[in-house]
Order: sequence, then structure tokens, then C-alpha cells
Amino acid sequence: MPFTFDFLNDGRVLEWETTADSAVATEHEDYTPRFYVAPRDPDADRDLTTLQSVYDQHPDVVATEMVTRRPGFRQDEETVLAVDVAHIDRVTPLARQARQLSDHPVGDLACFNVDFSREFRYCLETGVNPTPAGELSTLRLSVPVTETSNDIYGELTVAGDTVTGSPTDILTVVQGALDAHDPDVLVCSTSEIVPTLHEMATGTSVDDFSLSRWPNIDYQQLASRSTYSSYGRVGHSPARYNVPGRAIIDESNTFFYGETNLDGVLDLVSRSKKPVQELAWASIGNVLTAIQICEAHDRGVLVPWNSWRHEFYKSMETLHDADRGGFIFAPEVGLHENVHELDFSSLYPNIICTRNVSPDVIRCDCHSDREDVPGLGYSICDDPGYLVDVLQPIIDARDEIKAAIRREKERDDPDEDRLAQLEGRSGALKWILVACFGYQGFSNAKFGRIECHEAINAFAREILLTAKQRLEAGGWRVVHGIVDSIWVTPDPDVDDDDRENLQTLATAITERVKIRLEHEAHYDWVAFVPQREGNAGALTKYFGTVAGDDDFKVRGIEARQRSTPPFIEDVQRDCLDRLDATRSPDAVLDCLQDAIKRLHAGTVSVEQLVERNRVSKPLGGYTQNTQNVAALKRAREQDLADHPGQDIEYVVVDDEKSSRERVALAHEEVESYDASYYETQLVRAVESVLSPLGWDRSDIRRELSGERDAVLRSFGALDELS
Repeated sequence: MPFTFDFLNDGRVLEWETTADSAVATEHEDYTPRFYVAPRDPDADRDLTTLQSVYDQHPDVVATEMVTRRPGFRQDEETVLAVDVAHIDRVTPLARQARQLSDHPVGDLACFNVDFSREFRYCLETGVNPTPAGELSTLRLSVPVTETSNDIYGELTVAGDTVTGSPTDILTVVQGALDAHDPDVLVCSTSEIVPTLHEMATGTSVDDFSLSRWPNIDYQQLASRSTYSSYGRVGHSPARYNVPGRAIIDESNTFFYGETNLDGVLDLVSRSKKPVQELAWASIGNVLTAIQICEAHDRGVLVPWNSWRHEFYKSMETLHDADRGGFIFAPEVGLHENVHELDFSSLYPNIICTRNVSPDVIRCDCHSDREDVPGLGYSICDDPGYLVDVLQPIIDARDEIKAAIRREKERDDPDEDRLAQLEGRSGALKWILVACFGYQGFSNAKFGRIECHEAINAFAREILLTAKQRLEAGGWRVVHGIVDSIWVTPDPDVDDDDRENLQTLATAITERVKIRLEHEAHYDWVAFVPQREGNAGALTKYFGTVAGDDDFKVRGIEARQRSTPPFIEDVQRDCLDRLDATRSPDAVLDCLQDAIKRLHAGTVSVEQLVERNRVSKPLGGYTQNTQNVAALKRAREQDLADHPGQDIEYVVVDDEKSSRERVALAHEEVESYDASYYETQLVRAVESVLSPLGWDRSDIRRELSGERDAVLRSFGALDELS
């Protein structure tokens, strides 16, 4: 089966399949992509013959025909106009012309199956499975950050070996590696490696250099770089390139390959019909949408170009009840011993499947008298929703993979390669399941509906409350609960003989709510961290030791934050070790004191103090002289890429300054660092460790300086006198 596809300017499509020692291309000259046009108003006149005659005369249109399709999951089959296009790049311009025909006799027109990515469209329309038949070979090319803005590389790493020298030297090594490995996949640290290497070859007259497997085409540019904003977070999308005969994975622009591995990517390729190259740069929502589009295609349902679903009418009371999140039981701040964590397996996806929550069946007309959703009164049709058919195979597959992982780990000699493969696949499916709930409330989702989002939350709240009540009735005290997880400890007011077995309770709850409640972990102790500016518990910050495990489970604190320098993380973990061994704040403070001494003595390596932060706006968009701004100024001075959405790494060398001298970039040679600044960061990290015991930053500072509370000293003196 093909693993990558190339679209040539003359309309030909190349399907590349792996062979025993290389890959071969099959040419197809008759592929014509198709989109559909129909009146947006379902009650409008369905006569599309005038529009058909307009398209028939267009030079980019190969053919048109009237066909019956379903414009949506809630709609019956209708007559729509199918338009076959001469070249894949002309689909969007032709569809845009239909939008402009507002004075058409049938009224406002809607277009369908328009904004598909190229390879995905081809696989969907031709029925080609893009899952490679054999194992894909890879070759990694990477450049250091100092080279990323250069037109000519002086250093390049090829398959783990670093090469320096003239352009001819570097190109010779790259071409040799291509000839030796003949990779199916090029894994690049940045996509700009592709055009830069070819420009270097042109500039040095190296005529026989090419990354491509197809003669006369070295590479194609698919998209330019761009900056975007999603839910208030700025992201950067690098330019995308295509090399005929090979898939490109850009490590600076890939989610699934970065979070899982090639096996995880290939698992989703088989489910989404998005080939390797497209799936590597796709977002979670993009892949989930592709899987949904495959289901829609099988059901004869068209995919709208833009979502125009209206929200069903709701009373003010219903709006108030619906606008709520999942279940939250605020954590009891402090250190708790003998705590058990129980999680509902894939709670939101399983709610969708067990309760049949799907955009096409929620609040159906045929059961409008029913109140199936607790607290909201929404009805749910008895007909199976399409979203169930999308998610149930993924849930089942992940359960099977997790079982296989457990079996492999239980073996005397586990196969590490197989474990990596299984864990990659499990991780990829996990992200799809994580996103399926939130995507129902996403305004641009192709098939989402806000009422599904609200219904899932309502069911989740009911399920967690049911679990809480049953656990408490069984002699357990809830110390924390959020969304799909609940932490319990034995209720001290209940005799051990009267307390029900936790596994028995989990089984009973599972049978009642029809979703498996699993025993996730037994903690020797777990500490819930308070919020920075208050005494209430932070919902997602905790740490503890799992019984029988040498490592800590850490969530939310500095050791889990991507911006934290390695030195700060290591010290915080050392403090956790001290707390685990002694339960003594003094032991933790001794660890902190030692780290501070090392900082001020200058014995901490600069590499251990690198911070990594995301750039949220262009340099000119900042109004305050932050550390990020100082780092951006230094990057601009060195002609380094600094696009919004990208990360920038630096060491703080003098935090009192506001100029570019405040920091040094990670690749620069740094002679010194700001020990006082990093001391403040250390104290903040240790505060996270000691705050469950009632300590804050001022307490830590006072203890470090040898001060004691005057009132306590006075009481001590009075006691001695008495």
C-alpha cells in the first residue's frame, strides 16, 4: 500500500510504495478531485441546472453531475451538484466562485468537501489505504539553532554524525547517507533544511545532489510559515515542503511524532486515511476530524466547508445549568497518607458511547418529550449516533493495547522494542480520546455541537457524584476529585471491619454507571498543594510516592513545567526525596541551603540553568522589558528566527538590567549567571514542596536567614522563667 503521494503540475499523481530495498512509484493521470454545491436553505428550490451550466463552461472543470447526498447527519438525501476539477489546486478557487453567486435563483449556496488536505482527499476519494505495507526507513537531519537563519550551513548532523566544513563537504555526506539508507522518511529538525540544502547545491554547482526520488523535481513548497492564535495561545507554523518519494517529518512542527513515535503516527494513519507526512504536522483536532470525515463519507454525508450549525433554543434556566464544567471536589491541602486514586477509564469518550451522545441524535425531534440528560432535560435519540461509531473502535483498541503492555511488562525479559511500539500506539489513541470531548464545543468543528459538550459534562458530574457517595457509604473519605479521578483514604471514623473493600466498591460503581472505575494508584503518601495566592487547594498540583515505586508521581509543580531549568527541577526532586525520607521541613531546607551555596559558589553549570519560554508576540509587540524581550533582542541581533509561537532558550545573567544584557541565549558562551535570581526560583520551587505543610516563601526565607518569630521566642523565654 502507498505511504506517500505526490501531485505534479500536469495533474499526475504518484503513489509511492515501499519495496524490499527501496520504493516504487505508480503514476495516475485520471484523478479528478470533487466538491459539491447545494442551496444552504433546505426549503429552497433544488433546481441547480443553471449553476451546472456555469461550471460546465469553466476551463478548470472536467465534469459535473447531479447526485444525491446527505448535506448533514440530521438531513435526508437531497440532490446536490458534484463538480469534478482538473487539478487539486483549483478546488478552493472554484468553490469560492459558488459562494459569490448570491443572486443565484436557488439563493445562498453552500459548498461541501472543499478544505481537505491534498493527500487525505486523494485517499478518501479513491479508497486508497495510506498505511505502509512494510516498515518505513528513516534518516534524521538536524542543524543547531545558530545555523537556522543561515543561507549556507556550516554544520549539519546526519543520522547522528555531525559534519562541518564547506557546502560541498556537507552535501557530499548528505548524498552519501541518502544513497546508503534510501530513507522513506526524512526526519528534519526544521523543514528549512530541505530548501537550504538545494540552494547550497545550486550555489556550489553540485549538480547531482537531490533529496528526491523523482527526476527533475527536487522539492515543492506546500505552505508558507504563519503565526496563529488558539484559545489565547500563540503558535507558529513553519513552512511545509514536500520531497517526491519521501515523507517529511518536521520536528519543529509535529505533535504526534513528538508526543509518541512513528508507530503511534502509523496507527492513526490507518484510522484517519491521512498519510504519514500529513498526519505528522496535523493537530489532534485535525486528525479527529479526518476520522469523522471518513465515517461521514461511508454514510454518504457531505462535509461542510464552514460550520453554520445554530445552537438549539434554551431557556435562561437551562443555559445556567448547562454552562458548567465537570465534577470538582476541592483537594484537602496537606500531606495525606495511605491514599488511593481511582480513575474512570476514558470517561468522556465512554460517556459518548454508553449514553449515545452524538451531534446527530442530541435533542432529537422524535423524543422531544424525554429528559435523558440529567439536570438539562435534553433528549437523546435511540438511533446510534455516528460519534459512537467513530470512538468505540478507538476505545476498544486502546484497551487491547494497554492489556498487551501489561502482559509484556510482566514477562521475565520484556521486549523493549515491542513495548515502545505499543506505548506509541496507546499514546496516540489517548490524545484522540482526550480531545473528542472538547472538540464538541469547538465553534469551528465540522460536526461538533455545543449541546453534546453540555450533555457530556452533565453525565460526568452525575457519575462522579454517584461514585463519591458510594465510596463514602463504604467507609472511605474523599480528599480530592476532579473530572474523572477521585482520591480516597480510609475514614478514621469507620472501623476497619465495617469498611468495604475498595476493589469491591469499584466493581459495584462500574456496574452502576456502566463505565469502568479502575484503581490507578495506591500512594504511601500524597501532598496537595495550595494555590499561590490563597489557602484553597490547587486542583492540578500534587505529588506523592506510589506504593512499591521508587519514583514520585508529580503533577503541576515546577518539576513538571516545561520552562523550569534542569537545576531547579533536580533540586526540587531532591527535596521530595528528603521529605519522603524524613517528613521534616528542616531536611528539605538543608537541601535548599546546599543548592543555594552551590549557586553562589558558581559551581552550577550554565547548561543546567537554561529556561525555555514561548514567544507570544513579535518583538515590537511587547511593552515591558521582560526576560523574553531581552532574549528576543539578542536573537534579532544574531539574525536568529524569533517567530511568535516558537520557543526561546536563555540563561539569566543579570536580572537587574532591562537591556539585552539581562540574559544570554542558550548557545552563547556564558561566563556567569545571576545567582540571586536563580535563588529566588529555588525558593519558589521549594515552597511548592513545603506549602502542603503550611510553609510559604516568607517562612522559608526567615528560616534560611536564621530568624525566629519573636513571639515564639518570647513564649519560650516565659516558659523557662516559669
